[in-house]
Amino acid sequence: MGGEERSFLKALGPGLLWAGAAVGVSHLVQSTRAGASFGLGLVVVVLAANFFKYPAFQFGPRYAAATGTSLLEGYRRQGRWALVLYAVLTAGTMFTVQAVVTLVTAALFAALLGWTGPFLGFPPAFWIAGLLLVLCGALLLVGRYRWLDRINKAVVLVLTLTTFSATLLVLPKIPWGSIPWLPDASLFTDLRSVAFMVALVGWMPSAFDISIWHSLWTLARREQTGHAPRVKEAVLDFDIGYLGTVLLALCFVLLGAGVMYGSGEAFDDRAAAFAQQVIALYTRNLGAWAAPLIGLAAGTVMFSTTLTVADGFPRALSGLAARFRGPERPGEATVRDRAYWGALFVLAGGSLAIIGYALRGGAAFKTLVDLATSLSFLTAPALAWLNHRAIHAAEVPAEHRPSRALTAWSVSGIVFSAAFAAWYLKVLAG
Repeated sequence: MGGEERSFLKALGPGLLWAGAAVGVSHLVQSTRAGASFGLGLVVVVLAANFFKYPAFQFGPRYAAATGTSLLEGYRRQGRWALVLYAVLTAGTMFTVQAVVTLVTAALFAALLGWTGPFLGFPPAFWIAGLLLVLCGALLLVGRYRWLDRINKAVVLVLTLTTFSATLLVLPKIPWGSIPWLPDASLFTDLRSVAFMVALVGWMPSAFDISIWHSLWTLARREQTGHAPRVKEAVLDFDIGYLGTVLLALCFVLLGAGVMYGSGEAFDDRAAAFAQQVIALYTRNLGAWAAPLIGLAAGTVMFSTTLTVADGFPRALSGLAARFRGPERPGEATVRDRAYWGALFVLAGGSLAIIGYALRGGAAFKTLVDLATSLSFLTAPALAWLNHRAIHAAEVPAEHRPSRALTAWSVSGIVFSAAFAAWYLKVLAG
């Protein structure tokens, strides 16, 4: 193995960690719903979201590799207002984001275990969610970044292989001649359809918060291996993970379209029933024997998402608190202090409260998912703009700043996100 290959392998990891955080609700839930409800009509929306969001996500690892600091330092250099804006946006989304990914994970494991009866007035998913959050805290306490990286690589590989296998088997069952290939015009005027497209784009492939986490994970990987990745290596690592998430999103749309579109069957509003339907998408194509394997694969990849989100928000909030105090020093972004553990405790408690409220009848499962993804959608233009400003700032060496084409791509992505958000608010207002 040559020197360049060894060097890249030391840089490999944060991009796959990014993919592990992204491949979750946006894929298992939203992409599958898109195929089941609209056939292939929303494939163009899925591809557009991935296309226009790419630059803002790529700027996370690019900035970290180019400067040796996180995007939060890039925000601080823009002015205190940028840190305040990020703090407000994070506070408005973090509890619903963590609650949704944890609830989906818990529902999948409840379906896998066959646990259906309530305990002390709460359904199984609530108690499993609590155990999952405790387990996440324990793993992050003991294993630090190393375990986070290893667990994620294993589960993403398993889900990728099983999803590609199921998709290949469902392709012959899709009525290619009669299924919609483009969005119907009514999708852009019907409020419910518009709301779903917004929810789909909100986490497709993920929320922009992960770009900040990615910059922090890049620095954590650097500390773990002792290798300072070149910008080219960091971007390639990201591109591998990003391409994988795009392909998996298309697979889930195809699975939903091939198995459920036009069948008269709709996804259930209850988390546990929804999880069973997702597992059934695979077993109808791979066979009943695959149910335990698929349930475990889907559950573990969602656990990977839960774990990365449980690390990402506290890591970012800890760094945010430090940036209010002053500039980022080398190695500081990887330190998990009392602010990190305090944020993790508050995040877990608030998320579990939302899950308990939702499961006791306060909100339907799909409504909670759409709320979380829509909030991320509405905050996307601001975060994309902050990332754009950071990567073009003076502290980034000129040779590592985006090309003119990538800069124009980034601007078009910001305009796309802002225009889509404004259009949605206009439709919502009637």
